[in-house]
Amino acid sequence: MCVWVRRAHLVTPRGVWVSHSLAFGAIGCHVCGRAVSVACYYSVETLLSSSLLFKNLKVRIYKTVILPILLYGCETWTLTLREEHRLRVFENKVLRKIFGAKRDEVTGEWRKLHNTELHALYSSPDIIRNLKSRRLRWAGHVARMGESRNAYRVLVGRPEGKRPLGRPRRRWEDNIKMDLREVGYDDRDWLNLAQDRDRWRAYVRAAMNLRVP
Repeated sequence: MCVWVRRAHLVTPRGVWVSHSLAFGAIGCHVCGRAVSVACYYSVETLLSSSLLFKNLKVRIYKTVILPILLYGCETWTLTLREEHRLRVFENKVLRKIFGAKRDEVTGEWRKLHNTELHALYSSPDIIRNLKSRRLRWAGHVARMGESRNAYRVLVGRPEGKRPLGRPRRRWEDNIKMDLREVGYDDRDWLNLAQDRDRWRAYVRAAMNLRVP
């Protein structure tokens, strides 16, 4: 049974609040994962800025060393636009370290690469595309679970009691619906859509390949 818990720190997919002890797993991975990824970045910063390594090797270091740590557990994250922006800023920082500066053709001075230039050089889905694709893939798995699975019961459960005052926090399911709207699916009944593995897989791939500003 799902109930409202006062002064909790986590909202589950359909707005269910849980206690501090249950919240630590998700929030701990979310916050600590970012801190560890920053520490990991500084540990390889010398390699990323080295002129002795090819840029494709530096990109591989980023994809295999930094990115998996940064996105660990991202399938369960509930992010705001501000948090997504912070993730993009961090990735752009790493990419600028990899690709270095560019000499301006007009002034002849060195300058930082613009975001569009970074994306063209990187030629891979950005961090938000990766995150949303993984989140949709996990949502499909949860939607196809049986009622005996705890993850499914939390997803479809309805909280009892009175919600605390103030604006409702963004739910994990809200992120899923926003991700689906970005790839062209506006129907609210996404749980039935997830039962069709082929169609759902197509939306997951579309979320990975979608280019957004």
